Amino acid sequence: MVGRKGKRDRRRGSEAAAILGMNPYMSNVELWEYKTGRRQRENKDSAYMEYGCEAEKPLIELFGLDYPRYKTIMPEAYRLQRNEEYPYILGTVDAELLEEETKRIGFLEVKTTNILASGQKEQWNERIPQNYYVQCLHYLLVNPEYEYFYLKAQLKNVWKGQGDKDNEVRLTTKHYYFERKEVEEDLKVLKEKEIEFWQEYVKKDKRPNLVLPPI
Repeated sequence: MVGRKGKRDRRRGSEAAAILGMNPYMSNVELWEYKTGRRQRENKDSAYMEYGCEAEKPLIELFGLDYPRYKTIMPEAYRLQRNEEYPYILGTVDAELLEEETKRIGFLEVKTTNILASGQKEQWNERIPQNYYVQCLHYLLVNPEYEYFYLKAQLKNVWKGQGDKDNEVRLTTKHYYFERKEVEEDLKVLKEKEIEFWQEYVKKDKRPNLVLPPI
């Protein structure tokens, strides 16, 4: 789905984390309310979201320069993909990857994050924040042909000076790589939860119990 100004609707991938109670911006009950028409979505474009949308393409191109063994393929018009067996498991990736030597395909997910507190940066130490990890697992469910994925994260700190011209922007770039075979157990759990959410709660119009995020 292409939203305002031709931008991709990014909600579909992040919904998977909401089902598990790992989306900090939406609970599983709120997602159920959206899916059953009890709640309407509000399109709110923040400056951070605008920045992320505009930065996505050059960051994908930079990935291709840094990792030349992969061919980066930008999906035409943010092609929406669906799992053939479970059509409600759907989403769009930022870019597909083709490993030139082996011809294996995977995908690239790009995240831009404004670091406003030290705790935010710690979430990225040697790991991906859980909501983004689940989002990437969801895309592996969408397309079983994907054998691996990369997540490219740009962490941005803006150090405020006395005036706008005195501000200093500091960027840290991180790359995370996962093979499908390494995450099969997590994929199995997520698949079960997504099917349950749709079949038992959305289709039956039954409110799920609230799933609280882990502490």
